[in-house]
Amino acid sequence: MKSTRRTKIVDTLAGRSLSTSSMKSVGADPEVNTGGGEDWLPSKTLLKPPGQCILNEKELNEEFTRILNANNPKAPHNVARFNHKEHIFKASPNVDHLVVHFEFDGYLVFKEDAINAEDGESSVAPAVETEEKKKPLLRNQFNFSERAAQTFNNPTRERSSNTEPPPTRVLEDEVTQFSIYDAYCEDALQKEKAAKEKPRAGKGQKDEEKPGILPSEAHNEDVYNKNAEFGKSIIIIERMANQNTYDDISQDYKFWEDASDELGDRKSGTLLPLWKFVCEKTKRKQVTAVCWNPKSPDLFAVAYGSYDFSKQGPGMIACFTLKNPSYPEYLYITDSGVLCLDFHPQHPSMMAVGLYDGSVMIYNLQKKSEGPIFKSTTSKGKHTDPVWQVCWQKDDLDDNANFFSVSSDGRVSQWTLIKNELIHTDVIRLSIEALNNPASVIPIKHDEERLFDLAEGCCFDFHKKIDHLFVVGTEEGKIHKCSKAYNNQYLLSFEGHSMGVYTVKYNPFLCDVFLSASADWTVKLWDHNSSKPLMSFDLSCPVGDVAWAPYSSSVFAACTADGKLNDVGSCL
Repeated sequence: MKSTRRTKIVDTLAGRSLSTSSMKSVGADPEVNTGGGEDWLPSKTLLKPPGQCILNEKELNEEFTRILNANNPKAPHNVARFNHKEHIFKASPNVDHLVVHFEFDGYLVFKEDAINAEDGESSVAPAVETEEKKKPLLRNQFNFSERAAQTFNNPTRERSSNTEPPPTRVLEDEVTQFSIYDAYCEDALQKEKAAKEKPRAGKGQKDEEKPGILPSEAHNEDVYNKNAEFGKSIIIIERMANQNTYDDISQDYKFWEDASDELGDRKSGTLLPLWKFVCEKTKRKQVTAVCWNPKSPDLFAVAYGSYDFSKQGPGMIACFTLKNPSYPEYLYITDSGVLCLDFHPQHPSMMAVGLYDGSVMIYNLQKKSEGPIFKSTTSKGKHTDPVWQVCWQKDDLDDNANFFSVSSDGRVSQWTLIKNELIHTDVIRLSIEALNNPASVIPIKHDEERLFDLAEGCCFDFHKKIDHLFVVGTEEGKIHKCSKAYNNQYLLSFEGHSMGVYTVKYNPFLCDVFLSASADWTVKLWDHNSSKPLMSFDLSCPVGDVAWAPYSSSVFAACTADGKLNDVGSCL
C-alpha cells in the first residue's frame, strides 16, 4: 500500500507543541511581542531543541513515498515441512501472516436474519399444534391417599425321611475278540440244546403259540449298509476291541524309547515291527504299492497284484487304518492286478489306480459302490501295457481334476475328469533313438512302423516348483527330462544306469536335485541341469524304491530286492 503526504514537523517541548509556521516567525529570537493590545499577556518563550534541522520552504514541501504491507514481521521465514512423496524435508514458501489482536463473538441476531427466521417458525409451529389438541384433564395432585398392606408369612417347617440305599455292585470285565467269539459259541450251543429239549406237539394240536422263525436267507441281508447308525456303532465297538487287544503295541508306538539313542551312535538303532495288517482275501497276492492318505494320517491304501506275466489274476485294493489293524476299512476287487495308486492331495476320497492290463480307474471312498466311478477303455485311450505309476496334479484352468500315468507302451498320458467322462491326452511318447535329437521322440500319431522304437516307461516325477517339468525313467536305464509344452523332443537326457530305472524322486527342499533307483544295484544323485550324476551309491542288490526324508534335504532311504531298508543319510 502506498501513501503520499506532506511532512509536518511537530516537536513537543515541556508540554507545548510548535508548528513549522510558528518556527518561521520566531526565527532566531526567542522572545516575541505580539502587540495589538495583547501586551498584558505573558510572553511566550520558545525553546529550540539542540541539533534541530533548519529546513527551507522547498525542503519542507518535498513529498516522500512510503510503502505499507500486511506482512507479519515476527512470522518465521524458514519453515520446513516433510514431503511424503519425495521423503525429504522441503522449505515451505507459504507463511501465514495473519495476526489476531482481538476477537469477540456477539450474541445479538437481527430479526431479518435467516437463523432467526427458522427459530421463529419452529417456535411458533408447536404452539399452533397445542391449540388444536384437546387440553388434558388436570387432576388434583394434592388430593390423594396412600394405602399399604402387609402379608402374613407362613412359618417354615423341616421334614426329613430315612431310606435305605439300593444295593450296588462293581462289575469289571475285559472285552477281546476271543471273549466275543466264545460268547457267540456258547450262545449257539444253548440255542441248539434248547431246540432239542423242546417237546414235540401232539397230533391234532394247533401250533398257534409257536413263535415265528425267520428263514436262513434273512441272515444274509446286509444290515450293515441298510442302517448307517448301526454300522457306525459296529465300527466303534470293533475299534475299541482292537485297541484293548493291541494296547501294548500302541504304547510302544507312542512312548517306547530306544536305549541305544542315549549312546549317540546312529548305526546302533533298532527298527521293530508294530502292527501286522493281514486280510484273508489277499492271500497269494503280492503287495505292489502303498500310499498314505494326505488328510487322514492313520489311513493308507495297499495295492495287490503280481509282477509275473504267467500268474496274473484279479487284483485287490485294501485301505487299512491304524485304529483297526485286523480288517481293512475299504476293500475293492479289480479284474486285473493293481500295480500303482495315488490319493488326490485336495480331495482325499479320490484315488487313482493303475492296472496290469493298462487300465486306469478312479475310486471314491465316500461312495458305497464297490466299482470305480471312472475307468479307461480301449476306445478312450487305454494303455496297451501295464501302468507302472499314476500321479495327481493341480487342477487345470477349468478346475477339472487330472492325473498322469506312465506305461510300458512308451506313453505318458494325462487323464482329465470332465463331468461323467474320463478324457486322455498323450503328453509324450518315449523313443529309444538318439537322445538329444529332436526326432528321437515320436510325434503323437498312429504310425505302426515306429511302434517298435518306443521306450518302456517305468516311473516319473514332477518338479516341485515348475509344474510343467518332469523326469521319466525307462526300462533301458535312461532318464529323460520332459515338459508338458513339448511333445516331440526331450529337454535333456541322463545316462548313468545300465539297467531299468524303477524310481525317480525330486528333492522336496532342493528342487533341482533328484534321485534314481535302478536294477543295476545303484542309487544316483542328479542335478536336472547336468547330464552327469553328482553322486552314486552301490547297494550290492537291485534297488526297487527310494524316498527322501521329509525333514532333511540330505537323508533318503532305499529298499533293495533282498528285503533290506537302507538309510543312506549318513553317507551324505
